[in-house]
Amino acid sequence: MKKKKFWTLGVMLILVLSTILAACGGSDTKDTGSKDTSSGGDTASSGEPKILVYGRGGDSVALDPAVVTDGESFTVTANIYETLVNFGEKDVTIQPGLAKSWEPSEDGLTYTFQLQEGVKFHDGTDFNAEAVVKNFERWKSNTDKHPYFSSQFVVGDTQVIESVTAEGNNTVVFKLSQPQAPFLKNLAMSPFAIASPTAFEADEEGLSTNPVGTGPFKFVSWVRNDAITIEKNPDYYIDGYPKLDKVIYRSIPENSARLTDLIAGNIDVADGLSPSDKGTIEGDANLQLIERPSMNVGYLGLTVTRPPFDNVKVRQAVNYAIDKQALVDAFYEGLAEPAKNPMPPVISGYNDEVKGYEYDPEKAKSLLAEAGYDGKEIELWAMPVPRPYMPDGQKVAEAIQKNLEDVGIKSKIVSFEWATYLEKAENGEADAFLLGWTGDNGDADNFLYTLLDGDNIHSNNYTFYDNQELHKLLVAAQTEIDEDKRNELYKQAQEIISEDAPWVPLAHSTPILAANTKVTNYVAHPTGSDRLDAVDMK
Repeated sequence: MKKKKFWTLGVMLILVLSTILAACGGSDTKDTGSKDTSSGGDTASSGEPKILVYGRGGDSVALDPAVVTDGESFTVTANIYETLVNFGEKDVTIQPGLAKSWEPSEDGLTYTFQLQEGVKFHDGTDFNAEAVVKNFERWKSNTDKHPYFSSQFVVGDTQVIESVTAEGNNTVVFKLSQPQAPFLKNLAMSPFAIASPTAFEADEEGLSTNPVGTGPFKFVSWVRNDAITIEKNPDYYIDGYPKLDKVIYRSIPENSARLTDLIAGNIDVADGLSPSDKGTIEGDANLQLIERPSMNVGYLGLTVTRPPFDNVKVRQAVNYAIDKQALVDAFYEGLAEPAKNPMPPVISGYNDEVKGYEYDPEKAKSLLAEAGYDGKEIELWAMPVPRPYMPDGQKVAEAIQKNLEDVGIKSKIVSFEWATYLEKAENGEADAFLLGWTGDNGDADNFLYTLLDGDNIHSNNYTFYDNQELHKLLVAAQTEIDEDKRNELYKQAQEIISEDAPWVPLAHSTPILAANTKVTNYVAHPTGSDRLDAVDMK
């Protein structure tokens, strides 16, 4: 789901595909940009333009990072837009971005940023302090449209960011209403990339299909469910970057078809591959295997406002009914571990003392009997696209369906187009649904508060779970600067979540990508949003 994911969706998605790609399967939607007649990346060594074709399992929802939460959108926007601060190349340490330096006050309520100079947006607008202010004012003024701003910077009815002020062209001052431990990590997240004020003031909705940032690549075109094309920004302020001239993101839903295209040389990078493809990749001298550091969770969500999952005993029964180890063995090929908490063990504050739910069908049956479960069939939603935490949603759903049937719960598997799936889940229309989350910033807050706090219902909390005791712990943890005390709060929170069982945490995976050996300097980031500015081709 990005992480979750998991939204103000229903936004258009439309782009362009090369003539060669179009011959393989066109689109009945209209172009939002000029036609691109380039093909794959086989020409780099001959001195022709370096064109990287990136195969992925699903299309983006929108290209305005402020209005989406899905990873497929951020995959593209991370290369068109930039944030004030960046994550490290391989981790979530905080590095300079559009801000070259920053200074927090002793009380943690004021942050002063010094901005890069001489930077321009792709439409020629100057990047400066006023542009930063206008972006934050845009997000603050309508939190319903900007789900990540709401989940990361609004606690209850309180705006964490009290004000953002420009002091001259290159200095921005943030004043907070309360300390926020993950403040800088939040700013580095893809949703808080800075867009051209000229663009969104003229046509805010249009930013979703015609993005305008400061990044190393500029938007060219989009054909829905087909391809998005971006090209080198010739005016990029970092000398020598990007290395590539053009990137084409192709949507190829079938994992096997994506791998076949990679082997055939039709694409240069394949994301979202099945773990079972690892041996094939390692056995091909023309391919390289790339492992993404694990920072995710795949889960089965149980919408607590819909019968039968409004009964905690039914939710606990489902947790006992599902054989997580069998799922991991069958579908992850040793590239995952069963999950018991909503966040992965690599995140500070993980509670390994939580017992979780062992596979115990008899216990599940007993709880269902206690709950008075009436045996009515439920809908089980299967993800339509592969994601890092869920390589094959349909097959996982089929295995879960069998587990549920074994304890007396009948289910019907349904699915929808990706954007529709997310929108309907956000609106609470699912009984039980498969989804997951790749951490945006490496902080426990980004898993527990973002995905399971009542504040984020109608945002990333698709289960509509709302526990006030949990809420108090999570809000306290946001303002606690002492790391040990903060971790203790998160450990208590995981105990409550485990008991209330709004999810069945399924697995923490190590996602794999593959590339042909012509591709160099490709680094897979744990957040799932890979920057391509340093990627090159032989």
